[in-house]
Amino acid sequence: MSERASSPSGMATSPVATTPGAAVTPTPTTPTATPRRYRVDPTTSPPGHDLPPFEDESELVGGVGAVQDEEEEDGEELFGDNMENDYRHIPELDQYDADQLDDNSSLSELDPEARRNAEAELRRRDQEEGRGLGRMRRGLLYEDESSDEEDGRPARKRRLAERAAEGDAGQDEEMIESIENLEDLKGHSVREWVTLLGPRTEIYNRFKNFLRTFVSDKRGENLYKDKIRAMCYENKSSFEVDYNILASEEQVLAYFLPEAPTEMLEIFDAAAKDVTLSMFPQYERITKDIHVRISDLPLIEELRSLRQLHLNQLIRTSGVVTSTTGILPQLSIIKYDCDKCSYVLGPFVQNQTTEVKPGSCPECQSKGPFTINMEQTVYQNYQRITIQESPGKISAGRLPRSKDVILLGDLCNQIKPGDEIEVTGVYTNNYDTSLNTSQGFPVFATVIMANHILKKDNANAIKALTDEDIKAIVALSKDERIAERIVASIAPSIYGHEDIKRAIALSLFGGEAKNPGQKHKVRGDINVLACGDPGTAKSQFLKYVEKIAPRAIFTTGQGASAVGLTAYVQKSPVTREWTLEAGALVLADKGVCLIDEFDKMNESDRTSIHEAMEQQSISISKAGIVTSLQARCAIIAAANPIGGRYDPSLTFAENVDLTEPILSRFDVLCVVRDTVDPVVDDHLARFVVASHMKHHPSAAGGPGEAITLPDSGTGLAGVEQIPQEMLRKYLVYSREKVHPKLHQMDKDKVAKMYSELRRESMATGSIPITVRHIESMIRMAEAHARMHIREYVTDDDVNMAIRVMLESFIDTQKFSVMRTMKKNFARYLSFKKDNNELLIFLLRQLLHEQTAYLRSRYGSVDHEPATVTEKELLDRARQINIHNLQPFFESAIFRSNNYIHDAQRKVIMQTV
Repeated sequence: MSERASSPSGMATSPVATTPGAAVTPTPTTPTATPRRYRVDPTTSPPGHDLPPFEDESELVGGVGAVQDEEEEDGEELFGDNMENDYRHIPELDQYDADQLDDNSSLSELDPEARRNAEAELRRRDQEEGRGLGRMRRGLLYEDESSDEEDGRPARKRRLAERAAEGDAGQDEEMIESIENLEDLKGHSVREWVTLLGPRTEIYNRFKNFLRTFVSDKRGENLYKDKIRAMCYENKSSFEVDYNILASEEQVLAYFLPEAPTEMLEIFDAAAKDVTLSMFPQYERITKDIHVRISDLPLIEELRSLRQLHLNQLIRTSGVVTSTTGILPQLSIIKYDCDKCSYVLGPFVQNQTTEVKPGSCPECQSKGPFTINMEQTVYQNYQRITIQESPGKISAGRLPRSKDVILLGDLCNQIKPGDEIEVTGVYTNNYDTSLNTSQGFPVFATVIMANHILKKDNANAIKALTDEDIKAIVALSKDERIAERIVASIAPSIYGHEDIKRAIALSLFGGEAKNPGQKHKVRGDINVLACGDPGTAKSQFLKYVEKIAPRAIFTTGQGASAVGLTAYVQKSPVTREWTLEAGALVLADKGVCLIDEFDKMNESDRTSIHEAMEQQSISISKAGIVTSLQARCAIIAAANPIGGRYDPSLTFAENVDLTEPILSRFDVLCVVRDTVDPVVDDHLARFVVASHMKHHPSAAGGPGEAITLPDSGTGLAGVEQIPQEMLRKYLVYSREKVHPKLHQMDKDKVAKMYSELRRESMATGSIPITVRHIESMIRMAEAHARMHIREYVTDDDVNMAIRVMLESFIDTQKFSVMRTMKKNFARYLSFKKDNNELLIFLLRQLLHEQTAYLRSRYGSVDHEPATVTEKELLDRARQINIHNLQPFFESAIFRSNNYIHDAQRKVIMQTV
């Protein structure tokens, strides 16, 4: 162990042998030569300067103010006459232990240039291999050479210059926070901590390094450099950063961001601008600021759940845009002219809450007046929008809440009323005088300062589909019975009603809108009207569509007014100007508008949707506002007949209190009759009971299990259903990706069908057949092609459209006319129908006729059970080209409907 010595001058020195390699004779240590320790006061002593030595360990415990024991004779006297003895020269202690010396005379001393080169090489090696960094991030301990070359000056000088500008030039470079102590807030709040220079610099460097170095696993390319490059090619001023990726790479930054969003986003923007200018040095001439937009924040808050806890936090919420203001210029950086001496004051940076004004002129010391310098003042775009809770998410009995959102910069003018959006932004407050006047105590109004906006449309919904989802969708579309499976999956908890389910499926998939030359628009949405007896699940169908459709607005005829369906005008509370508020049809743009109790609407209110149903626009001419709003939505309505029950002896127009103009705008009319049939009623009752049992909270299977339809004559028996989540993805994919063309369509067949329908409609006096029905057939053919994800409309699609159109038309006729028309159009109605299904229908019809005959003759059906001979059924079957009845007698659908075939008597009867 070598001993420490002090020089005569009082400075601690390390004696060095004058001659390299000279032998040193060890000197025995005297009892009084104890190891010396030094007491240093870090608050008063400069680094490297040592205070007088001590010999006793106990004085270190007391610190600087410790008092030396006066009785100790061997101690040092710091003050007094003998003070200089403590610093006397002791030659015995100025010796080294030979065993502790590195006696290697073969090494020569390096000159300064060689030493610098060696140290640079060692630093480069440590930086590449990550050695010697401890827990510090690569590129933080040693300067990044690329950044030095880009900036044109060493990073150390740049940081020193920044500190000098901040008034903190004396701070040492080692004060830049490293990874292990950035999350140590040292008693500060997060907002205070990120405003300090050290943490700010570290956050800046980390985020800058994150943008430069993050590589996505999918492509193996630098993700954010590609985003910045794409942003610059499009002359934009912002790009998105996924919060989940930031959290996986930089956990501390992701932790700080929601707690202090305003300060963190300011640092992020500065770092993003630095990276952008390093890639495109002249891009500042395009835009002065680069903004980072935070997307995919994990937690989504409801508008009604925002509280004081969320103030000044980064939040993500969703809603429907109900109103927007115009784009206004907002002062960003302002300069004033002194009217007395023409001196230019400023710049003053404005914030969102208060206006910053100068107090006095520094040139002439006057108190004003001051005029805004229009040329040197910097403005930014400002827009205020109002979002409201989505109608489908509001609990029953509650009013929808709304919140103002402020859009700045390039976020302005991106959305319009009716868009459903997700907003990520800072939930903040501002002082509102009107609230205090009404409430009587200080109350703050809250707004959301938007940072990122995402539209919830099909284009963005399809981005959420994974590759596995798309593979499953394509594989599902190759199923030959995919259309039947989709129809069977519509409202699986409702028994029967195949015609309504098919119409709803066609409406959800929709046709293709045309707009040749941007002059004449032809709609692609399919409108459906379901009318019939009460208790036939019409409202349940609408509620189901509200849940399955990507975008749906539900309203009732009694609770909807004309302006509530279209749009209304009101004064904006911000600008005091007349603004438009969107109604239900505008909010349902590119979606479905569901109207229950359609017959209960006032006639004046119902006529207001004529334009929306055909032209899919709403023209407004009120309060000096003349404009047109988009209402590109399908309308599915439910109505009750006059008197509550549908009378089959009357036509559809006589049963329903609706005018011909509005009836002709519906593509499909579905008539629902509550007929008495013991077998069907038995199946229905069993189905309802099974449904209640399976969906009971304490059921073993749970509500997630699919309900199996009983084998019956519904036409959907034995068809495998598609899970609802998969059906929703299939619907989104087909609507966005598939656009069927009509090049291979059979035009002659459609023309012949139209002429026959026109002739029949004139003869029967039922609903009028117009040119709109030709367009309806084309739309339904396109929708059927979309179900199969086909690029072209085929004969199968046209035949199915004709079948649906005929079923819709024939169901609206009188009962006497209906039988004749079904016979005339049997070749069209039998398309894609199973032979057994057709025969069940014919057999049921014959039994009803026989039952009616027995009731009229004997007054009671108990006299003799109704029977049908094989010959009668075979005669009817030959009309639809069915000549063999034996497979039908052996089928499951024949047995499930309780029919018995007596081969000896050659009759068919039904048991109850």
